[in-house]
Amino acid sequence: MTTVAPAEERVDTGEVHEAEYAVTPETVALRSVQGALAKPPVVKAARAMSQFGEHAAGWLAIGAIGAAVDRRRRGEWVAATAGVAFAHGASIGIKRVVRRPRPKDPNVQLLVGTPSQLSFPSSHATSTTAAAVLYGGLTGKKLTPVLVPPMMLSRVVLGVHYPSDVLAGSALGGVVAWGVRRFMRRRRNRG
Repeated sequence: MTTVAPAEERVDTGEVHEAEYAVTPETVALRSVQGALAKPPVVKAARAMSQFGEHAAGWLAIGAIGAAVDRRRRGEWVAATAGVAFAHGASIGIKRVVRRPRPKDPNVQLLVGTPSQLSFPSSHATSTTAAAVLYGGLTGKKLTPVLVPPMMLSRVVLGVHYPSDVLAGSALGGVVAWGVRRFMRRRRNRG
């Protein structure tokens, strides 16, 4: 029979033990993705993507460039960029309500810094999906399959999100982009 010392007698070593949290299917998936993909070249690329997507800064910069270069559709680029900013802000608002902590599994490495300890939904996945849909509509390119899956996977490889975080973030970005595109069509049709 194992006895456990009362809480006031235990020494905090700073280590996280598996018995202190539930190992869920998402934790197992996160471990598997990191085990298979967290190799130096992949981690380097994932970190670069993380930096580009931090606070949606890279996507907002691309939107600003689009507005500056495509004068004929400047208003649409501004609306699309505002949509990306709104999507990012919405994800932060939801994070503050849900308050899901980032993964703390001892078998998952944290491979990049984060501005908060909140995980759900992934703001990177949200803003990337919104940007891919909105900017893809303006450029006539199918950007979503090229941009979204790598960003989603990068967040899991870096150990900062569970799979459901990136899926929810992408869904949120898609919904916001759909609303912005609908607004832009109505505005264009009014002339």
